[in-house]
Amino acid sequence: MAIKLDLMRRVTDEELLALSQRNPGYQFERTADGRLVVSPTGGESGRRSAEVLRQLSNWNARTGLGYVFDSSTGFKLPDGALLSPDASWVRRARWEALSREAREGFPPLCPDVVFEVRSASNTLVELREKMHSYLANGAQLAVLIDPEGQAVELHRPGREVDRYREAVRVTLEPELPGFTLELAPIFG
Repeated sequence: MAIKLDLMRRVTDEELLALSQRNPGYQFERTADGRLVVSPTGGESGRRSAEVLRQLSNWNARTGLGYVFDSSTGFKLPDGALLSPDASWVRRARWEALSREAREGFPPLCPDVVFEVRSASNTLVELREKMHSYLANGAQLAVLIDPEGQAVELHRPGREVDRYREAVRVTLEPELPGFTLELAPIFG
């Protein structure tokens, strides 16, 4: 389970960056209410996240529609949270509209599409809260992958959650035109 720390004060962006640099192998995030969340990544979780990232990167290389980011990228969301999805994608025009300085630090935007892969340190409740946070901050699609339950949830603003159990593949259109997430290498 992820560790949530209630600190006496809000952790700054600079402090969060320093914590990440001094503690490789841990993912540090800050919730909108200022709590620090620490999530270690195990081997299977890292492998699964890498597979999602590979599929997303391959699709983006073919389409050139945007930019892909791995789990080490922290995004500063409009509500003040600083979250690091397992994989994410930002439309080209939105990314290129940011200044060079904004792109070098924690980008001040919510990705258009985010992926979270459930690991042994996550609960579904925690990850569903994260999905809600992403949508509230502007994500158009938040994908929750649960290898343990062999399930995928697609969260979109203003819509009911689409749930797939024991599916072989899931299409992520229209947000990612022509992209189909192949689940066998993730669940296998």
